Amino acid sequence: MTRNHRTQPSRRAVLGGTALAALAVTAGTGTASAAATKASWPTEFPLPDGFLPEGITIGRKPYAYMGSRANGAVLRTDLRTGEGKVLFAGGTGLVSVGLKLDDDGLLYIAGSTGIARIHDSRTGELVATHQLTEATGHFINDVILLGDRAWFTDSRDAVLYGVPRGRDGAVRALPLTGDWVQTPNVNNANGIVGTPDGRGLIVVSSSPGVLYNVSVRTGYATKITLVGAKSVVNGDGLVRIGRTLYVVQNRLNIVTVFDLDAKATTATLRRTITDPRFDVPTTAARFGDRLYLVNARFTSPQLPDTTFNGVAVSL
Repeated sequence: MTRNHRTQPSRRAVLGGTALAALAVTAGTGTASAAATKASWPTEFPLPDGFLPEGITIGRKPYAYMGSRANGAVLRTDLRTGEGKVLFAGGTGLVSVGLKLDDDGLLYIAGSTGIARIHDSRTGELVATHQLTEATGHFINDVILLGDRAWFTDSRDAVLYGVPRGRDGAVRALPLTGDWVQTPNVNNANGIVGTPDGRGLIVVSSSPGVLYNVSVRTGYATKITLVGAKSVVNGDGLVRIGRTLYVVQNRLNIVTVFDLDAKATTATLRRTITDPRFDVPTTAARFGDRLYLVNARFTSPQLPDTTFNGVAVSL
């Protein structure tokens, strides 16, 4: 049974839900308020040695939030200077992978071992913890904000989890049906964004590399037809800007850019982004006219002295 435990009321609960309608439109788009990123801002910034990054999120202000697989720590980096500081120190047994920043300052974090956490993005304080499922046999991997819920993927199970945003209520388990194919012993559901019309979710299954359009009402998954590409194998983080979908294909060191049709049932390959600084990028976030990515370096030793960084490329 899904259990829902809140450590204290969230800021959204205090502020009320008056902005929910607007947030439902903007939360899945991956857009940022800046019209353009200043050319003088760095396009590469260091992360702490041994940080083991995977997730990144950026809100309306020029700060990137990144999570650690090593101990669940969260780092906040000023995009204008490239300087970072630890916002949340993490702890034994904690993991922070996918992240999304809400407009009210709450940071939603996929915690891998069946857990979702919510932090205050200003102080790093833990606001709430949700036990979505059992730890064993599950991998809570990524998250998107859509409507009144934060939706989390489980890479090892054909279920999405909807966590209420700023109000009391139970976590909703949404089994994936329809065209969805669950492959055993590999990562399936990974990156997630909202559809252009704000009514559904686009989910990438990393293995074998398929995009799905998922109904948040029923969980029915419709396979998105790819034009110009055979698959999006190793698909990880997703970013959507309007009807343009960016798919980070981690071990291929590329970002594939697709045009979606109006109903998000067809994705046509427009171009491919690559960069010599890519070293297994996993997720991305947009600010201004740049896409910021973290290098997970999965093909390098994952040791306490392994170096890590984030990079930016032009949209």
